[in-house]
Amino acid sequence: MKFIVTPEIFEKLPNLYVGVVVAKEVDNSQDYPKINELLNKYMNFSQERFDGVNVKENEEIIPYREAFRKIGINSNRYPCSDEALFKRLSKGKDLPHINPLVDLNNAISLKYTLSMGTHSLDGIEDNIMMRVAQPGDNFIPLGTDKIEEPDEEEVFYAVGKYVRTRRWTWCQSEHGKIIDQTRDVFFPIYGFTDVNKDIVNKARTDLAIRVAEIFGVKTQVGSVDRNHPEFEWE
Repeated sequence: MKFIVTPEIFEKLPNLYVGVVVAKEVDNSQDYPKINELLNKYMNFSQERFDGVNVKENEEIIPYREAFRKIGINSNRYPCSDEALFKRLSKGKDLPHINPLVDLNNAISLKYTLSMGTHSLDGIEDNIMMRVAQPGDNFIPLGTDKIEEPDEEEVFYAVGKYVRTRRWTWCQSEHGKIIDQTRDVFFPIYGFTDVNKDIVNKARTDLAIRVAEIFGVKTQVGSVDRNHPEFEWE
């Protein structure tokens, strides 16, 4: 199976860099105190860091807002995932504990100020692609059975015709969501070759080690950029 970023994405974002972590046979149904502690630690840190701060003006958030602009997304209306997390925390609100994989994703995102995602690989046979909308694509918002059609030229993650995240990192669908029964997981970590590639790689290593240690499974890591637009895992 592969993760593929299509050429039209790199035409819009030539400096896009995505770190990847894949893990299989995870038990996501248990409680893992180490993950709870990690998320609480970086929630508290972030609340202090962004207290009274305009998140969208942070120098580590600006590159994501600029990338959204380049691919036609209004980041004021549809903020990238890390900006949304920090905005919530800057208002003194905690992040909900959802399940171990999602909580670990959020903790690493907060620690490194990076936009990230989590996708279930359970039952998938097609490749995961970051691409623009095509006729017949469909999106089902979380918690509903309503089918939405994405906008023309909208950028998102998809498996076949099933859209997983609208507007790149903004909103996840019923397809690919992480639940307690999720066994196989794909984490994309977004960055830019000329901005924070090294930080993405540090976060990727950190995440892979924690997943391996906490869940007791093997992980596979890789990356995608303009010169290497595909990553294949076993």
